[in-house]
Amino acid sequence: MKLRRIVTVILVALAGLATLMAAPQNEKQPIAPDTGRFGDASAIARKYQDYLYGVIKQMSPEELVLSHTKYGVEQTFKLNKKTKYTLDGKASSYEKLKIGERVYIDVNKDRRTGDLIARKVVSGVDIPTLPTETP
Repeated sequence: MKLRRIVTVILVALAGLATLMAAPQNEKQPIAPDTGRFGDASAIARKYQDYLYGVIKQMSPEELVLSHTKYGVEQTFKLNKKTKYTLDGKASSYEKLKIGERVYIDVNKDRRTGDLIARKVVSGVDIPTLPTETP
């Protein structure tokens, strides 16, 4: 009886192994782009995971209105003198932002008023710096 169970287990295991071996193997590697809009997704995803994403719909020196946010509605973000701007990985200014541009915003919420205050606005291509080769 025990011998029959052992033989059955071995046969089932061999059948499973044979099925895996017979399955077609895809030898093609996925095509990875050289650079993306914000660089390598695995590195950038961690960097901007706490930021809110959106497309600038309206702008004034006091606030930005973004559409296409994760909540599906337009959101307004207050700007102040402490707000930092980054364009293509370098320090920038409010004047270089454009309507229709995609941005990531690091936000604080004002406890008294509930307003969302932008601490940092990131736009453009933000590719991590890679070591350069020397000849």
